Amino acid sequence: MDSTQTFQVFNRGPSPGARLVFFVVLSLLLMFVDTRFRYLESTRSVLSVLISPIQRLATLPYSFLQEAGDFFVTQNSLLNAKKALQRQHELDAIQMLQQQSLMQENQQLRNILALQQRNQFTAQFAEIVYAERDVFRRKVLLNKGSASTVQAGQVVMDDKGIVGQVTRVFPWLSEVTLITEKDHAVPVQVLRNGLRSVAFGAGDTSQLSLRYMPVSTDIQNGDILVTSGIDGLYPPGIPVAKVEKIERDAAYPFARIVCLPVGGVDKFRHLLILSSMPKQVERPEPEPVPDRQKTRKPVGH
Repeated sequence: MDSTQTFQVFNRGPSPGARLVFFVVLSLLLMFVDTRFRYLESTRSVLSVLISPIQRLATLPYSFLQEAGDFFVTQNSLLNAKKALQRQHELDAIQMLQQQSLMQENQQLRNILALQQRNQFTAQFAEIVYAERDVFRRKVLLNKGSASTVQAGQVVMDDKGIVGQVTRVFPWLSEVTLITEKDHAVPVQVLRNGLRSVAFGAGDTSQLSLRYMPVSTDIQNGDILVTSGIDGLYPPGIPVAKVEKIERDAAYPFARIVCLPVGGVDKFRHLLILSSMPKQVERPEPEPVPDRQKTRKPVGH
């Protein structure tokens, strides 16, 4: 028996067209019965339960890939959002510092304006444009000079107290020596009891000192020192310093008194240049001491 005869033996039965018609009719019949009488509802439920694990296994790779993609996308977006927030935080911090600086500067300007209106002396605003880089020289340069009628010797202060004195004048600038300049002297008096003294700069922006004060001097920690006005340069009654530390030692004739400047000698940018005080009567020259050898009478007269 050849291969053609073998195929004809196993190919017996309905033709493909007949089988197609049969299955189509069977499908329509089952659909009608299911729609009409709901006979296959339980069967469909059982089949859905049996097929559900297979469906989940089939969709598992796609779900895993989708979740992984969502994770990386979310991670990347979170990182970008974090960087954006950090940049915004830095910008906000800078703006906040600028706002604080402006508020502090505005408050100081208001205080200076109120001080100028409250006192009788005349003054003009000035701004620090340069500061001495040498740490041993306590000087600053203001943006007002001889063109603004600034003269050497005028007093410079802020809203708190004395800052320094004009020592050199240029056409559009003026040099101010701070009261903390080494050995710079300011005549002062204790506000509590009127005791007069002289405050000397120590070369440090944070210190002044009262020299040659006896150990028994009536001065206390916290005393406020104001200008005495007896030198003809500094107007009287302007705060200068506050007594910070007093050291009394019976072995030494003088007490060591350390004071802190009240004015912002190393702060702020806006200052007041006070008008010059009226010229006082010049101090008379001391009389010359006569030479005893010339006035001594010769022996025998």
